[in-house]
Amino acid sequence: MNKYITLLFCLLLAFGSCRKTATNPEVLPNTYSDQALGKSANDLLSGSKYTSLNVQVQYMPGYSLDTGTISALSAYLNMLCNKPGGISITQAQIAGNGGDSLTVDQVAVLEVKNRTAYTSGTTLDVYILVTDGYDTAGTVLGFAYRNTSIALMGKAIFDHSGGFGEIGRAALESSVLEHEFGHLLGLVNLGTPMQVFHQDTAHGNHCNNANCLMHYSIETNGAFNIFHPATIPVLDSNCRNDLHANGGK
Repeated sequence: MNKYITLLFCLLLAFGSCRKTATNPEVLPNTYSDQALGKSANDLLSGSKYTSLNVQVQYMPGYSLDTGTISALSAYLNMLCNKPGGISITQAQIAGNGGDSLTVDQVAVLEVKNRTAYTSGTTLDVYILVTDGYDTAGTVLGFAYRNTSIALMGKAIFDHSGGFGEIGRAALESSVLEHEFGHLLGLVNLGTPMQVFHQDTAHGNHCNNANCLMHYSIETNGAFNIFHPATIPVLDSNCRNDLHANGGK
């Protein structure tokens, strides 16, 4: 494995990222945005139905996304998604949660309360919530939980990045966020069909290539003491081929 990717993977021994399912009875006012994870993979990737993509980021006080994370996400989406009308990312602060830990259902309720941008016309909207706490399990940095919804555990990310001997915050945020966006795009075998079999079935909807952004170890392996800046892992050729075949670039 590339040594820089190894360094990033080594950060995530106790913390990781994953996909979850919201089961709370509250639903979003926009029915399109209240579907299962992976259902919008083709809509996100292709330009046949939705020609523009808007990403609404809402963060709790003190936990805005790093400008480097915004730039990296924009480049990532423009590389993968056919959106001739453009891709925009907006970021705004919302009220905090008091630093409390959150379940996926509690995150989903916060989305219902705060989200204002929804898919309509030819513009598809994705929602990202950056919280001021930890996941209740204490082991998750972020998760995708609806067809257009992602949550990042802002405090967990801040607490373990950017300090002496730690990975840079933008690199950690970007890696987790791009991994979770990969699940929205249907990876691996989650709404985007595989062109060749490369799913690590022992670890859910992840790639079996240890060098790939969608490998499970982005979620599970590592230790926090890193003394070299890490780079963001990238999608391997199998994941890229899957996305291309499902309408992506």
